[in-house]
Amino acid sequence: MAYKHTNRYGGVLSVAVKLEEISAQREQTPIWHFHKHFRNADEGEPTRRKLLEAAFEEMHHMGFQAASLSRILKRTGVTKGAFYHYFPSKKDVGYAVIEEIIRLALFEFWIKPLQKGNPIDVMIAILAESGQRMTLDDIRLGCPLTNLSQEMSPVDEHFRERIETLYSEWRTGLENALKRGQKLKQVKNEIDCEATAIMLIASLEGCLSAAKNAQSRTMLDKCGDSLVHVLNNMRAKE
Repeated sequence: MAYKHTNRYGGVLSVAVKLEEISAQREQTPIWHFHKHFRNADEGEPTRRKLLEAAFEEMHHMGFQAASLSRILKRTGVTKGAFYHYFPSKKDVGYAVIEEIIRLALFEFWIKPLQKGNPIDVMIAILAESGQRMTLDDIRLGCPLTNLSQEMSPVDEHFRERIETLYSEWRTGLENALKRGQKLKQVKNEIDCEATAIMLIASLEGCLSAAKNAQSRTMLDKCGDSLVHVLNNMRAKE
C-alpha cells in the first residue's frame, strides 16, 4: 500500500511501504498512547496488562521515582495483593514497562516499518506522522524512553541496561535499514550507517527534549524540518 501524506516536513510524501499497523489507530490516539494498540503475549493476563498500562501512564507523568503505587491501584481498581502477585516490587513493574510496553511500541512504530521500502522515505513519513499527532501535552511530557534514561540510568544499573537494550535495538534497526538502502542505491554509499543511526536517534531525542523544556511546538517543528533536510541529503543521486 502506498503511503501518501501532506505535511509540514516536506510536502507530499509517497512511501511504498505498509504502515497500517501504525497509522490505522492514529486518528484518535495521542502520540505516547500508541502502546495501547500494540499487544504482546499478555492478552491472557488482562489484569497484568491493565497494571502495566497504568504504571506506564504514572511513570510518564511523574517519573519512576515519584510514581505512586496507590495511584496505579486506584486507576486500575486492582488490589495491592494482586499487584504483588504479578510484580514483586515497584522496580519490577518499572522493568516490565520498559521491556513490554515501551519496547513493543518502539518496534512497531520505528523498527518494523523500516524493514521495507525506501528508508529515507519511511523515516520522513514517521517524523511527519509524529509531528502531526503530537499534542501540547505530549510535548510537555516528553519521550518516555528519554525521560527514563535521564532519570534512572545514572542511579540504577538494571534500569540502564534495559534502556540501553532498547536504544541498541533502535540503532540497529536504523543501521540495517540504511545499509539496505545503500544496496538498493537509495542511500549514499559514503554514509557510515552505524554512525548515522546514532546521530539520528540522538538528534530526534534532542528535539523532543528541547521542545519539552521550552514547551514549544514551534521548536519541535523547526527541529523536525532540520532532520528531514538531513535525511533528504542522504539520498543517492539517481
